[in-house]
Amino acid sequence: MTAPTLRPGGRSARVQESIHSAVRQLLEEQDRASVTVPQIAARAGVTPSTIYRRWGDVSALLADVALARMQPDSEPANTGSLHGDVRAWAEQYLDEMSSEPGRNMLCDVQAALKPSYCATIIGGQLQTILDRYPDQPKPSVDRLINLIAAPTVFRILFAEAPLEVEELHRLIEIALIP
Repeated sequence: MTAPTLRPGGRSARVQESIHSAVRQLLEEQDRASVTVPQIAARAGVTPSTIYRRWGDVSALLADVALARMQPDSEPANTGSLHGDVRAWAEQYLDEMSSEPGRNMLCDVQAALKPSYCATIIGGQLQTILDRYPDQPKPSVDRLINLIAAPTVFRILFAEAPLEVEELHRLIEIALIP
């Protein structure tokens, strides 16, 4: 399944935002397992067929909403050093994704979309950081994903507790070895 591609602006964008807003509101009010397409449609002011036609089912819609929320609002912090930028990004990512809403977003995206969407978002943020330091030896985006993001996500989704910040810092040191 692929994410819907919509024109920026216009009726389609307004409908999508209305539906996304309805989903976010319902998720604040009730357990995600009880959210239904008819509830979302009623809240958004659209017919259920609009949702089924565009997303297919609730899990795909939840994943689309989660993916939209995962898109960064701004570029990663610029601390003035590669090490500082990667550390600031990794700490923020750990903090946001290990929260209950973050964990739910990861689960929603994992359940209904290609995993490459998350890797693309994360890779883009990390590439922005690496591009700031063209004259420094640096690791590849894949190395940063494998040694920082992957263990972070694994612990959030599959362990009893998220990665400890101290362990995250150790992984950053290893990842940044040229």
